[in-house]
Amino acid sequence: MGVVTAVSRSEEYTFTKPVRESITLLEGLGVEGDVHQGVTVKHRSRVRQDPTAPNLRQVHLMHAELFDELRDKGFAVEPGAIGENVTTRGIDLLGLPTGTLLHLGSEAVVEVTGLRNPCVQIEGFSAGLLKEVVTKGPDGGLIRRAGIMSVVLVGGVVRPGDEIRVELPPEPHKPLEKV
Repeated sequence: MGVVTAVSRSEEYTFTKPVRESITLLEGLGVEGDVHQGVTVKHRSRVRQDPTAPNLRQVHLMHAELFDELRDKGFAVEPGAIGENVTTRGIDLLGLPTGTLLHLGSEAVVEVTGLRNPCVQIEGFSAGLLKEVVTKGPDGGLIRRAGIMSVVLVGGVVRPGDEIRVELPPEPHKPLEKV
């Protein structure tokens, strides 16, 4: 089991999301009061491509272990700083298969839809950060390490300290791809 270490949301299109005491997840919509809440895409780049596409990026989760690693490399990254809604510890988020259910606290359940594909805005937060969160693997393919995206299946309040229970989908497992 993992734990929620922080929760964040922003009512405006800002790269950093302020840390909150709690957030409320709304079934099929995302984080109540967050600019990315909705049934259809809300990320501006996605809206330009197809405003009617389903919102597979309702809730962004990021592992605090990445912040530890980035801090060791000289980057000051704290919860909410690079846009996530839920900061976790103790779960290999990037190793989860598509369709994994994450039970956040006693009520909320999100379904993992894929990997976050960070854009160049991350460079505006801290120069050189994009190269740290999007790297190349031995085969030359991109490795995205900036968290995962999900949709809300069951709403509820999520707070720091809430346990996270992982429910894997039936096999065969499908690896995460960018969404």
